[in-house]
Amino acid sequence: MTEVLKQAHFPLVRAWVEGWVISRNVPRPVREPWGLRVDVGLPGHVARHVLATPTPEILRHLTGTLTVPGTWLKLCAPVESVAPHLPPGWAVQDPEFMMTTPLVRDAPAVPPGYTLAVTTRSGVTAARLLTEAGEVAARGQFAVAGTTAVVDQVETAAGHRRRGLGTIVMKTLAATAALRGARTGVLVATGQGQALYETLGWHLHTPVTAAVLT
Repeated sequence: MTEVLKQAHFPLVRAWVEGWVISRNVPRPVREPWGLRVDVGLPGHVARHVLATPTPEILRHLTGTLTVPGTWLKLCAPVESVAPHLPPGWAVQDPEFMMTTPLVRDAPAVPPGYTLAVTTRSGVTAARLLTEAGEVAARGQFAVAGTTAVVDQVETAAGHRRRGLGTIVMKTLAATAALRGARTGVLVATGQGQALYETLGWHLHTPVTAAVLT
């Protein structure tokens, strides 16, 4: 990756991390020479190290010095380029995908039988689709870092899938973030989520490989 691409790449990755820590209510990221560190402090997720441009040399250094189980690496690279440089003890997870989109103020219609609730608390805006009984059928949330809205924790309850509710949540989050001044959306999706987000105009920015020290 050229130096120009690195300079354009890191700000988006940093915005994703800064929004993620707000969304998850964990400490702010710490800048390291190789990327960002978040001290999450949870069982099985003690810390995460986010590398925008992982290299074999950096991976050898980190995996040689990190010893606490539950330490995560989030590597902005495809699995085939980083997995060979991870020693035994690091469990590689399913592929993930960092995606972006320009945000537009296009609020969707809510289908019959559901009510949309949008609330903001401690910098996190959540959109929920509620049934007539008050159950959460689908939800998602975002936090803003600069002019970037970081979308997080989008999910649809099992009994309400294949009804377009995830699309409504995503469009609501995008429209709400745009109204509040955000211009770009970013998220990290699973393989299944990637397919949905592509239909909504989200584009792949970089593959992400996650690995945890077991």
